[in-house]
Amino acid sequence: MKQLSSQDAQFLYIESDNNLSHITTVSIYDPSTVPGGKTVRFKDIIAHVASRLDASPVFRRKLVRVPMELDYPYWADDEYFDLEAHCIHGRLPEPGDWRQFCIHLSRYHSRPMDMNRPLWEVYVIEGLDGIEGLPGGAFAVAIKLHHAAVDGASIIRFMSAFSDLDNRGTPVEDPKLMDPIESLEPPTALTMSYRAAMSNINAPLRIAGAMAKALPGLGKAVQEAVGGRKQDKQEVPETRFDASPSPHKAFDATEFPLDDLKAMRKLADGATINDVILAITSGALRRYLQHHGELPEQSLVAWVPINARAAGSDTEGNDITAMTAAIATNEADPVERLRKIHAATSKAKSAESGIAARLLTDITRHLPSTSQLVATNLLLKSGMASKVCNLFVSNVAGSPLPLYLCGAQSVSGYGMAPLGEGMGLFVATPSYNGVVAFNVTSTREIMPDIRFFVECIEDSFAELQQAAAKPKPKPRAKAKTRTKAKPKSTAKAKPKAKPKAKAKPKAKAKPKTKVKTKTKTKAKSRARPAARGSR
Repeated sequence: MKQLSSQDAQFLYIESDNNLSHITTVSIYDPSTVPGGKTVRFKDIIAHVASRLDASPVFRRKLVRVPMELDYPYWADDEYFDLEAHCIHGRLPEPGDWRQFCIHLSRYHSRPMDMNRPLWEVYVIEGLDGIEGLPGGAFAVAIKLHHAAVDGASIIRFMSAFSDLDNRGTPVEDPKLMDPIESLEPPTALTMSYRAAMSNINAPLRIAGAMAKALPGLGKAVQEAVGGRKQDKQEVPETRFDASPSPHKAFDATEFPLDDLKAMRKLADGATINDVILAITSGALRRYLQHHGELPEQSLVAWVPINARAAGSDTEGNDITAMTAAIATNEADPVERLRKIHAATSKAKSAESGIAARLLTDITRHLPSTSQLVATNLLLKSGMASKVCNLFVSNVAGSPLPLYLCGAQSVSGYGMAPLGEGMGLFVATPSYNGVVAFNVTSTREIMPDIRFFVECIEDSFAELQQAAAKPKPKPRAKAKTRTKAKPKSTAKAKPKAKPKAKAKPKAKAKPKTKVKTKTKTKAKSRARPAARGSR
């Protein structure tokens, strides 16, 4: 038997009619790379997926709920699994441009999944000929996955199972090296009842363990408070993003070279790619809210998920923690904004701040199912989420190499994420093949001008790019000027030798006017070059 973890189940409990908990990844493919110039057909994609069903347990497993939600659900093989029920085919309406593509994806992402089947589906979209920059015949594949089955990191592994390394069909994951997937029978009602009772009995001990791990960070914060040391209070301002999300999702995206983001790190010592992504997002939010006359005096606060897996772990499901960080939207200077963000994320990572987010994610791992269900509903109704942060920002590293499907190369990758109650903006930034895509998910009510916000992201990127391109050695040039000025000051000490001229008292009457004329001329000739130099 395999049971969902508390984190996995949490994504089931927070789901509502207006706020669904699935993720949609999108890849656009270039069919010109297919050997022999063959056309990729819908049936070819179905056959390809069929050949990879043994690469991930997500493909065939469905949920089995415990009666009255007394415990977390279980995974079991779907005895009625039908591959074609998970594969859909569609086409963009005219004119098939980028705007139509985004609208189409938004509507698809807004539709709920069938929770009685394995929690994934594939949607093949044709008719992308109106999108600028794409080759003729390009098509997209959108894969919808429920967040209860995967998190950001395990999505990458699922996509690897779905993809090839080249146009000849070499799988990313070698089937010969993969462990066989365990067959899971649905648990009986008696078994689920017994395990539910034991889980609820042991829950207090697990919560106590989580609290013990958090004590060092909490102890330091209390010690500083008792000692009178001033702490940075992370206030969360009110924004338009605090609203409850509607069922009408909105999506748009843009992308930048990863190397450009790497170059921006030098603007702040020790800055990471994640810091740069937060700085670009922060600059965009500042522009957007200023445009609407809604920029608060306090900085907006971002909720940043963190992959908690050990290196080399290949587990499915969710294994994440999180931190909250002020992203300096109240700072006008882009370089100083990046430096402040780096300082804030460094504090959060060292548990000097952001303790609330860590406690929330760590303790909920150990709550009994019924307690978490009740707590989640209370949390959603209270609107407490908007008191912790304003938006989600998630950065996941994808494949650094190009991937293929049925011989067609993936040229772009995008994605949409679930929103939270009181957090109506999600910026996801997965990387793929040297490119980072900024994907924006919101609702039509919260962000009716989502294209304008994407333009703000592009402007914010250009601002940091320009700052990174500026030559740094300006302070060194000033130092050189100062060192050159010192010899001049020592040279001026030479007039002390003039007493020798005074040693000619006998010739006072005759050469008096000549000496005066010469000294005046010399004084003028020295003063002019000095003035020009200062200019």
